[in-house]
Amino acid sequence: MTIGRVVLILLVLAVAAGVPWYGSDILIQFGINALLLAVLAQGWNIIGGYTGYASFGNSVFYGLGSYGVAIGMVQWGWPFAAGLAFGMALAVVFAILLGLPVLRLKGHYFAIATLALAQVMTAIVSNVPLAGQNIGLVLPPLNNDPLFYELSLGLLVLATLTVFWLTRSRFGFGLIAIRENEEGAAVMGVNTTLYKVLAFTLSGAFCALAGGIHAYWVTFLDPESAFDISLNVKMIIMAVFGGPGTVLGPIVGAFALSAIAEVLSSEVTSVAGLFFGVVIIGAVVLMPRGLADLLRRFRKTGWRYFIENILTHRL
Repeated sequence: MTIGRVVLILLVLAVAAGVPWYGSDILIQFGINALLLAVLAQGWNIIGGYTGYASFGNSVFYGLGSYGVAIGMVQWGWPFAAGLAFGMALAVVFAILLGLPVLRLKGHYFAIATLALAQVMTAIVSNVPLAGQNIGLVLPPLNNDPLFYELSLGLLVLATLTVFWLTRSRFGFGLIAIRENEEGAAVMGVNTTLYKVLAFTLSGAFCALAGGIHAYWVTFLDPESAFDISLNVKMIIMAVFGGPGTVLGPIVGAFALSAIAEVLSSEVTSVAGLFFGVVIIGAVVLMPRGLADLLRRFRKTGWRYFIENILTHRL
């Protein structure tokens, strides 16, 4: 990475960190949502973008992180930090126990298996008295949006640095090898089972931390919202839109689509969902490798880039 890029990233980070001091309340709240979605997209990027396993179960980790904070603070009187650590521990244990059998599946079999997890967890938590059953839990309010903004920004920086480390580490190279050819990676000496479980666990940890911050911010939690499968769909779309398997692609995708969704919901509420779907379909058809690939190749190929994608993928 060149010095110029490092300086530019630091400037963007400084501007982003200063939003609570010069931005409006609406901008801060939008920032919290967008930052947490970017964390989720980066978390999914580890297992989906680098390892090549399209997980639909990351919303379960988000829900476990949320309930870890809620149970710790409401039922046991813990401070927020302890609840956040408890939620992450729940997600890590669940990822290890689940990853060992489920990550033996591949392709659509893995996707279907993880897709069912959210519904199963919703049913389980709805019958647990400690978690408030169907009623849910109400957390103690903390009217401090700047704090939640900075926490979300810090978590996104940590997730992005982790993804950047993957691009430079033996572990990351092993994940990429699994994505490209898992059998070949095993022949070359990569412990594919261990690497996949570790990637799944790392992905789940970031999703759980994002869920914990969000739960304390909104102060209310119930099974349906905590394990919402549509949230998993959003993180996948944002990662794919920005560029899976890249460092900054999921962040760009999260902020771009969050902004589009915000504008559409405020300007054309009746057809916001339709417009948003059209934008996603168009992006998938015209640039299936995301914005990162578009910016890298458009200078050389021009408008032929979109035609080549349509012909290559037979869309």
